[in-house]
Amino acid sequence: QVQLVESGGGLVQPGGSLRLSCAASGRSVNSYAVGWFRQFPGKEREFVATFNRGGSHTYYADSVKGRFTISRDKAKNTVSLQMNSLKPEDTAVYYCVTDQRIITSSLRDPDAWDYWGQGTQVTVSS
Repeated sequence: QVQLVESGGGLVQPGGSLRLSCAASGRSVNSYAVGWFRQFPGKEREFVATFNRGGSHTYYADSVKGRFTISRDKAKNTVSLQMNSLKPEDTAVYYCVTDQRIITSSLRDPDAWDYWGQGTQVTVSS
């Protein structure tokens, strides 16, 4: 079993930055796919960014490309999401995810991921 705990959410003004972190425990996720999803009120969970299994490639939603950067620290078993140029429409609960067997074609499908964190709220507002 893998446990994921997110941190770093909060309130930020439009144009500002936040850095989300996710710590994995229970087992090493260094060879796993890891990533981030978000959920708007009353909406389905939405893909944000991810590494594939092994971490050789990254993938981003078009809505965040150029503004968000996903990174991982294999020594610390963590994954981070640097969010710049934040917009009010980025306001959501952000979830960290990981999976050992997920294939590349399923990375954007929230139902394909086995492990989820509890989520952290990001609010972009003036």
